[in-house]
Amino acid sequence: MKQVFELDFFGKHIAVEIGEIAKQADGACLVRYNETAVLSTVCAAKEPKEGQDFFPLTVNYEERQYAAGKIPGGFLRREGRPTTHATLTARLIDRPIRPMFEEGFVNEVQIINTVMSADPDATPELSAMLGSSIALCISDIPFDGPIAGVYVGRVDGKFIINPTQEEWKKSDLNLTVAGSEQAVNMVEAGASELSEETMLEAIMFGHEAIKQLCAFEKQIAEAVGKAKREIKLYKLDEDLVKAVNAEAQADLIKAVSIHDKLERQNTIDDIEAKVVEEYENKTYADEKTHLATVKQVKQILENIVRDEVRRLITEDKVRPDGRKIDEIRPLDAQVGLLPRTHGSAMFTRGQTQVISTCTLGALSDAQILDGLTDEPSKRWMHHYNFPPFAVGELGRVGTPGRREIGHGALGERALSYVIPSEEDFPYTIRCVADVVESNGSSSQASICASCMALMDAGVPIKAPVSGIAMGLITSGPLDGKHPYTILTDIQGMEDHLGDMDFKCAGTSKGITALQMDIKIKGITKEVLQEALEQAHKARKEIMDVMLEAIPAPREELSKYALKMEKFTIPVDKIREVIGSQGKVINSIIEQCNNDVKIDIEDDGRVIVYSVDKQMLQKACDIIRSIVHEPTVGEEYEGVITRIENYGCFVKLYGNVEGLCHISKMDWKRIDSLDNLYHVGDSLKVKIIGVDEKGRIDLSHRDCIEKPEGYVEKPATPKKPYHKASKPFNKNSK
Repeated sequence: MKQVFELDFFGKHIAVEIGEIAKQADGACLVRYNETAVLSTVCAAKEPKEGQDFFPLTVNYEERQYAAGKIPGGFLRREGRPTTHATLTARLIDRPIRPMFEEGFVNEVQIINTVMSADPDATPELSAMLGSSIALCISDIPFDGPIAGVYVGRVDGKFIINPTQEEWKKSDLNLTVAGSEQAVNMVEAGASELSEETMLEAIMFGHEAIKQLCAFEKQIAEAVGKAKREIKLYKLDEDLVKAVNAEAQADLIKAVSIHDKLERQNTIDDIEAKVVEEYENKTYADEKTHLATVKQVKQILENIVRDEVRRLITEDKVRPDGRKIDEIRPLDAQVGLLPRTHGSAMFTRGQTQVISTCTLGALSDAQILDGLTDEPSKRWMHHYNFPPFAVGELGRVGTPGRREIGHGALGERALSYVIPSEEDFPYTIRCVADVVESNGSSSQASICASCMALMDAGVPIKAPVSGIAMGLITSGPLDGKHPYTILTDIQGMEDHLGDMDFKCAGTSKGITALQMDIKIKGITKEVLQEALEQAHKARKEIMDVMLEAIPAPREELSKYALKMEKFTIPVDKIREVIGSQGKVINSIIEQCNNDVKIDIEDDGRVIVYSVDKQMLQKACDIIRSIVHEPTVGEEYEGVITRIENYGCFVKLYGNVEGLCHISKMDWKRIDSLDNLYHVGDSLKVKIIGVDEKGRIDLSHRDCIEKPEGYVEKPATPKKPYHKASKPFNKNSK
């Protein structure tokens, strides 16, 4: 039976429908948020796969084009692979939900959110997050929720929950906060250089709104929720744990303190391999027991390393590589590495190294977007690549995965607030960050490298941006009784074994991007504040190194980059420049050796691009000549196109012609033009008149020297015509 639960939420209406749609799923609901409608479903495997030792959670966000009244592009005219936006939204929902499952829960769980109606002023993304949490809460799947998320904007200094499209345009903050009633467990933000204090205030403001949604979800779960199923949690064999600890714990604790990453990892690998080999060579009852035992041995060994790393950091304040908790690894910054690219830079922080390049293209090179929003394209793109050799491994090389798309989007957001406007810099801009070595936080290294590549390319960014990743190691609940440590510039081991990955990027003035993922159920305001303050200090230190390499954007573009000239033509002349089926504009491009790109906007703006300055100027001159309005007094070096007995027609420019009467060909009288002038001859002429129909009168004699003593003969006046007083009739008398 259908049941509906309703909530008025900051001026918008939420209605959750349960019991009518997707009844065979373990949990399902239809969330209506104003005119947005999202169907959220969840299913979980009854039993874990044999040998499963991790939690296989999959979150999908399916955008149906009909939700926005659109038909998909492309040949098939149906939805294909998820858009970048859909992939990022799926990650956005996954991150706050994943920590809310009990440790040892390894049954496969799949959450599918289908956007069926999209109201741009009522976020379908966070409607899907709300629906995902409700579906889990009312299902029989064990879930320590609820969770919820909100967008926070800021207009004129005032925070707004889930802004409308018009409010987003005015907002200097784009923040997503998610969490439970007790704490925040996910943050994603872009900001126009806001201070740490303002950002923290915004996060807490968003959390207060989240509490309302979580209370609403609890009411729904109490009314229609199923009893939770009994789940067998995955646990390690206690006797095996004691045996492996006795054999390897002491050696692994020593190995953890080796500072160099490769030496430390090789030593740990050797110790673990020796223990694993010992257990592999033992006799077991069957192959299944053999495989399960060896797998658990490997996990126990990893847990020894994890526990020692966490103990050293929280109790002794010692990191695996010997650094202080707020110390950054050695930094290096270089620019201009690749001569044929428009801009390039390399940023190194310890054993993390990224090479980024910047390419400038015409506005027509902007990426075309095919999503539910009204945004047709974007001119600023940041792409991130992480090849397997960056960590000394073999692996798949191909299309980017969710992680690469997410890291690229984070860098794109961080730098978007300093990218010049289209009016100030009418180029499409693409940065590609290639990670060539990695030991922690390559996403923030890519931001630093790409910022320098932009400057090396001569992009007039508003301010340089640097980024840093922070970590958190806890020894228990964040209740003030258990010590915790916030780490600056986390390396791979600290990221893998820690409780938080907190990434912060910005200018010297303030934050432009923030991302927080945690493995525990939430963090407090005090931890957030400490992390932001520690990150601010680190960002400044990194910025100083970047500015030593390149203090400001280059004043000139690379000789291999497209040069640009922009001007405006009358709107009614656009058709003349383009021509029927593009014949005129294609002809211009051909005349310039196909070395130019021409963008013409509907408002008459013309932008011409070319690597060759000479071809650039030639194309501009041709276009200007086509739209030019002839004016009396202008002189041209024209070409004779036709000769008549009363004068000759002269082409001035483009398709513009005028008539030079025989009387205006010379200061002396000319009776005939035959044998004096020929079609194709050049003739310098001056415009002496333009009539109301646009016909042009020309003079050649006004462009040559007047003979000495020349006297203009006055024109012979025409005799007036007088009517006879009587009509003439030859037969009259």
